Amino acid sequence: MQTVIPAERRARIEALAYDYAAQPAEHLASCNLCGCTQLVTLTHRDRYGYPARAAACARCGLVFLTPRMTAGAYISFYDGVYRPLVSAFHGRLIDARTILDEQQEYAVDRANTVRPFLAGLPVQTMLDIGGSTGVVAAHFAREFGLRGTLIDPAPLEVDHARALGLETITGLVETYDFGASRYDVVLICQTIDHLLDVGGTLRRVRELLTEGGFLFVDIVDFRAAYLRNRSVEDATKIDHPYYLTQETMQAYLRRAGFAIVHADYAADHLHVSYLCRPAAPEPNVLPDAASVDALLREVRQVQNTPLAGSGPQAPG
Repeated sequence: MQTVIPAERRARIEALAYDYAAQPAEHLASCNLCGCTQLVTLTHRDRYGYPARAAACARCGLVFLTPRMTAGAYISFYDGVYRPLVSAFHGRLIDARTILDEQQEYAVDRANTVRPFLAGLPVQTMLDIGGSTGVVAAHFAREFGLRGTLIDPAPLEVDHARALGLETITGLVETYDFGASRYDVVLICQTIDHLLDVGGTLRRVRELLTEGGFLFVDIVDFRAAYLRNRSVEDATKIDHPYYLTQETMQAYLRRAGFAIVHADYAADHLHVSYLCRPAAPEPNVLPDAASVDALLREVRQVQNTPLAGSGPQAPG
């Protein structure tokens, strides 16, 4: 069911005066995962109240915004709008300073998850894609003796990362030229939903990863998000161009050339993480038709079930 945005929250968001509808946008006519052009529009607004449309691929079930902002518009968005918008939504300040404790807790938890697989291996270099303030990358660097590089589009957060001793890049992974650089560990932490080209980025990561290397990536499970508040609209937001499920993420990984070594359901019951190693690409792997049909039926059920009450809001 589409929930009503509380008046105080709506007023805080409107006070930002961010004109989403006026931003440069691009229409996506085909699915990033399988290329299918048969799409089903699921939503007409996001959790902030912006007129954002999310569509599902009728063939594989991938959900994504279309139209969506261009890369340039997203760079401007992350430079000055993203954190104020999230702060307005939650009614408290969320910026590069206030999230440090939360990121440190996340870093410790994720490092503990991968330690049995990384400990003792001759890994030396690490790339953190969308690494924010660098807290996670710096913790991994200390724990596993890695030389860390971080790329993120938000200049203020990159400044924090640089102060932690990390090599930093301000920009989008989709457009940055890494040249001959190769990495033993690649992190995509709470970021893949923000990417503009999930498939292309994973294929690029496969090329950037050394043959004995590891990829760690986690997703906001779209199904968990809309079931949490029984609202599909509340599970979508303009800062997430993509909405991944376990089925679509596993297909992405296998198609790009990754074998899943370990999967983990996070303590927040929202995120699912995957530790992967390079493998032979399986370019034809897709979620089966039954799972896609079940997803679309469940979305319709949620959209037409009256809310018994307001549940907790998904973070971020």
